[in-house]
Amino acid sequence: MGKALKITATGFVLYFLVAGAILHFYTANPETMTWQEREIFNRKYIGRLELGEHKESVMRLLGPPDISEARSTDEGDLLILFYRTQHVKSDGITTRDETTPLLFRDDQLFAWGEQAYTRYLGEPLR
Repeated sequence: MGKALKITATGFVLYFLVAGAILHFYTANPETMTWQEREIFNRKYIGRLELGEHKESVMRLLGPPDISEARSTDEGDLLILFYRTQHVKSDGITTRDETTPLLFRDDQLFAWGEQAYTRYLGEPLR
């Protein structure tokens, strides 16, 4: 019985090592997700963003945006990246009302969400 216990214990240790390594080193690729998975992924990670994050690090995490815009304002040039976060209509097209806007000035995240978009650009999402 001692030998069987050692084999079982070794199996559990190996299992946990492999599972831990996968969980630690695996990074999700938003480009290969279904739209439902991507919405959940985007909501989860947008909720963890911090002001001042660099555009490149956000894009590395979330992948390419579904929609993007650039605008000049009195406060400077803005880049707005829109990421799909909620389903509205099953038409195969991602529209702005299905996305959350991330606003960047000088490649630094300074605001996100529909209210921020409206505040800085003076128009509601459509």
